[in-house]
Amino acid sequence: HFRVTPQGGAAIEIPVTLKDGRGEDGCARDIRDTFKKALDKKAFKIELDDGEDVLVKVRKGPNVAIELVESTVKGARVNIDRE
Repeated sequence: HFRVTPQGGAAIEIPVTLKDGRGEDGCARDIRDTFKKALDKKAFKIELDDGEDVLVKVRKGPNVAIELVESTVKGARVNIDRE
């Protein structure tokens, strides 16, 4: 479960369901696809990098904060970096 909060705006809750038996590339695809459905395509570009990294790019609008709110996946590691 992720939260995307635009600076000065309302938070967008993004619950992600991962398919059973997924490896890191599959999990990244599930996250990418869910973010694409939840976020405005005019304001955000969501893509994969190296197969297992999900990039969230702001096309227009304010800066955003992205948080991992909750995870029930064992053995998974999520790092959120700003570039």
